[in-house]
Amino acid sequence: MQYESRANISEEIVAVLRAMIVDGRLQPGSRINEVHLAKQLGVSRTPLREALSRLVVEDAISSAPRIGFHVRPLSVDEFEQLYDLRPLLDPEALRLAGIPGSDRLAKLDELNDQLLKAEDPEVAIDIDDLWHTELLAECPNQVLLQFIKITMMRTRRYEIALLREQQNRVVATGDHLRIMAALKAGNLPSACAALKENMRSGRAPIIKWLKQRSVNPQPPEGMH
Repeated sequence: MQYESRANISEEIVAVLRAMIVDGRLQPGSRINEVHLAKQLGVSRTPLREALSRLVVEDAISSAPRIGFHVRPLSVDEFEQLYDLRPLLDPEALRLAGIPGSDRLAKLDELNDQLLKAEDPEVAIDIDDLWHTELLAECPNQVLLQFIKITMMRTRRYEIALLREQQNRVVATGDHLRIMAALKAGNLPSACAALKENMRSGRAPIIKWLKQRSVNPQPPEGMH
């Protein structure tokens, strides 16, 4: 495994570990052997531990003193509880933020185009998160924005599976277009309703994938 610079190592390891959790190379509930994993990835233990600590924040893995790191299982129950939050939080943040200015709308258009063209699921998630962050940037309630950010982090390992499929990226960008169309028309209530629907659109495909995954530990077709 090759890395371009020390500054990027930890972030790249995070992406690799997320993929290993999603596709089952790191088994649910298993203890992470840092020495073995560092050797496998061709990195030193310092950036590996930084990456593991980042994934603890995302709740992708757990950590306990003198015990080490363990892989947290992906579950339908956790996903449903997390995913039910964004349809409540994001529309309220948009209502408080109001109609974005023309410059911000242009930036949202640009990001949505990038999302549609993205092939790497980690890049796609980064762009999608940035799109939503840009959309809500003028919300005055910083605590609400922080809750949204935390939920983004905790759902990321589930959304990798969603955004691996081009079809789901098309659905997401289509949702975004409807939100932006309402905003450009000056219709904030319609934009909030479209955003709520966008926050729900990934639910069914991810639950389907999770249920397939519980039956077949190997990634289902189209999700590897």
